[in-house]
Amino acid sequence: MTMVYEKSKGLTDVPFHYCPGCTHGVIHKLVAETLVELGVLEDAIGVAPVGCSVLAYKYFNCDMQEAAHGRAPAVATGIKRVHPENVVFTYQGDGDLASIGTAEIVHAAHRGEKFTTIFVNNAIYGMTGGQMAPTTLIGQKTTTSPLGRTVEHSGMPIRMSEMLATIDGAKFVERVSVDTPANIRKAKKAIKRAFECQIQGKGFAIVEVLSTCPTNWGYTPVKALGWLQENMIPYYPLGNFRDFEEDK
Repeated sequence: MTMVYEKSKGLTDVPFHYCPGCTHGVIHKLVAETLVELGVLEDAIGVAPVGCSVLAYKYFNCDMQEAAHGRAPAVATGIKRVHPENVVFTYQGDGDLASIGTAEIVHAAHRGEKFTTIFVNNAIYGMTGGQMAPTTLIGQKTTTSPLGRTVEHSGMPIRMSEMLATIDGAKFVERVSVDTPANIRKAKKAIKRAFECQIQGKGFAIVEVLSTCPTNWGYTPVKALGWLQENMIPYYPLGNFRDFEEDK
């Protein structure tokens, strides 16, 4: 029998706990496949944060370390400095990375720490009940902004990729999405490039992935994809903001 598709060896057999339609599973798959294809799965060490991906250590088939909320970059810094030969990555949501962990990610980039960050942006706090996040869009309703986010009250949503791309130590910065098969392929390419940046010892690398949260957005999985396309991508444009080859 011809093998058409096989689950990545970079993932365990533990079923995901994510809500129906959540695209964390797709992103996990892309990271796992990348680690296998680059031949670094056995040497990889991932850092799981607090958030929807808090149980990521159950899913990636490599060494994993749990971190306190927002502190994954700090933990990854320590691991990479002690084990520079290993491939280290953090897997963080927007509530984790762009709110309580903003200082950690900014300073890790400034220091040029040689690890890779996968940043999942679904514009809301997912695990804790759907509160407004720094990335929540203007007018978007959440449990803590029931009338919709306003500029006057909360300012504009933060664009992390654009900000981090201004930092010299950040050698690879790209924003992708997993809303269509074509964009999923582009996301895989960017994630692989981010790990190659680390493997080549260039510096800090981050891939921001636009993702859906059907449960907290209050949409079906299909409508959530449409909402991402119509609302998130216009404000968070896809593309590469910095590449280590261009910094030569």
